[in-house]
Amino acid sequence: MSEQQTGRLYGVGLGPGDPSLMTVRAVEVIAEADVIAYHSARHGRSIARSIAERHLRPDHIEERLVYPVTTESTDHPGGYRGAMEEFYADAAARLATHLEAGRTVAVLAEGDPLFYGSYMHMHKRLADRYPTEVVPGVTSVSAAAARLGAPLVEGEEVLTVLPGTLPEEELTARLATADAAAVMKLGRTFPAVRRALERSGRLADARYVERATMNAERTAPLAEVDPESVPYFSMAVLPSRVDAPRGASGVGEVVVIGLGPAGPLWLTPEARGELAAADDLVGYTTYLDRVPVRPGQRRHSSDNKVEAVRAEFALDLARRGRRVAVVSSGDPGVFAMATAVLEAACEDPYREVPVRIVPGMTAAHAAAARVGAPLGHDYAVISLSDRLKPWEVIAERLRAAAAADLVLALYNPGSRSRVWQVGKARELLLEHRAPDTPVVLGRDIGGPGERVRIVRLADLDPAQVDMRTIILVGSSQTRTARRGDGTEVVWTPRRYPET
Repeated sequence: MSEQQTGRLYGVGLGPGDPSLMTVRAVEVIAEADVIAYHSARHGRSIARSIAERHLRPDHIEERLVYPVTTESTDHPGGYRGAMEEFYADAAARLATHLEAGRTVAVLAEGDPLFYGSYMHMHKRLADRYPTEVVPGVTSVSAAAARLGAPLVEGEEVLTVLPGTLPEEELTARLATADAAAVMKLGRTFPAVRRALERSGRLADARYVERATMNAERTAPLAEVDPESVPYFSMAVLPSRVDAPRGASGVGEVVVIGLGPAGPLWLTPEARGELAAADDLVGYTTYLDRVPVRPGQRRHSSDNKVEAVRAEFALDLARRGRRVAVVSSGDPGVFAMATAVLEAACEDPYREVPVRIVPGMTAAHAAAARVGAPLGHDYAVISLSDRLKPWEVIAERLRAAAAADLVLALYNPGSRSRVWQVGKARELLLEHRAPDTPVVLGRDIGGPGERVRIVRLADLDPAQVDMRTIILVGSSQTRTARRGDGTEVVWTPRRYPET
């Protein structure tokens, strides 16, 4: 059958509810259509039809697509998903009958047809068989922002749109990291959404919008809304933070945040959320430069060798009611800023300042993942820097860990002013390890200069190691192998041989 002999399918976006917000194209399509299709619950009322009602003609053929269920409770043998799949297949077949007869079919959709819209299920089943046009509409998110009179996103901000049906833990994580957000499909999900907003620290900023642009429209601070009064057609909105007030709230705290070994791909959702919520950012300049600039935040950078001064500065800010994020590479509790902050926080006058630690991906784990699983069994973590402890202590610990046949993760192996420690460590380890013991050298993991090499312990060259390198030294059981694609992998078996 040729294209001219079939009808045309339209997905028509009607906007958020006010008929005057329908586009000119939507009105034109409805006027030209032979068949008007719309979804409804079993009670028969259709919001989509009510929006478009003034444009319907007596001679329009109306196809009411009635949902078999509106919750996940059903006796269908395939459960809720099975019931809905059967319904969509049947609805598509009904519309296909009209299209095969040469009739033009307009499927009405609140908001935008391809934005959480029911029309998309017809589109997926019919658009590859019949000529199709989608008429976009004003989304409920845009309508909610307009009714609140608050910008959604500005500048470099990112808008996150979430269905309230997500698991509460997932909602919490995503809300914590969002610059701005809209949570749709509330109704029975409202209590979980409210808890997620509270747990993510965003409840005070959240606004509630119900039936935006419709007669029964309502807006309010979300924290004040009665859960029993919330319908499905409502939304939680976290507007732009650009003009949100920051500053002394009277309840200051210090949050020490692990940034991971490199850029944003290594940042946890919790860390991302805490960085966004902070009034002040404090840290070593190189690490602070990894954090996006946000309007209203103050940034305090300093040299890498003033940890104690940086810690006291952050605590002083918190005493004045500021919410302070102290940034640290990797995990803040591994040779990093958490210790410095806690040392100061346990002394006067900082004992009452709240301090929290937010973990991050360590350099050791990042480097290990690049080559396989060299840390698959017991391992020890040792810093080769003798700036804060004598070399004699480092040497004694290296011997003990090597004699115990532990895999070793060696941090801070060298710098411009420390050039001999790696060579000395190699000599100590060769007293207990075979020359062909696998050694992983991971430099700038996750960064633009990333380089990972696998060498023999006997071939470990100190000249190829700097402060941005981490060294993983295998145990007597650590293995290497070359896989089918040519990749060399390293792993330490979890089962240790019996003596």
